[in-house]
Amino acid sequence: MSELVNIEVVYALPEKQVLLALKVASGSSIEQALEQSGVLRRFPELDLATMKVGIYSRIVPLTTALSGGERIEIYRPLTADPREMRRKRAEKAKDEGRADKVTGGVVNPQRKH
Repeated sequence: MSELVNIEVVYALPEKQVLLALKVASGSSIEQALEQSGVLRRFPELDLATMKVGIYSRIVPLTTALSGGERIEIYRPLTADPREMRRKRAEKAKDEGRADKVTGGVVNPQRKH
């Protein structure tokens, strides 16, 4: 019989976070651990074929073998492109006079116009 190791599975939604602690056989894959944890039944919107998972903020494949003390993180897809949001904030700051129209940086009151 293989040794059992402690792991955690975490999944966060905007309104709710779930942390599940469980024991799995040493060397189990992430996919096996997710199925054993029950998180896939609890959140039917999770699709193993498309979702990304990681161990301590590092994306890894579902076939990755687990060792003791690891935390599997289930990542949701982004709802907005961060680069596009940054561009919109910068444009708004320029329009409102909070950013220099040429450089995009903070307005320098000593700069001659």
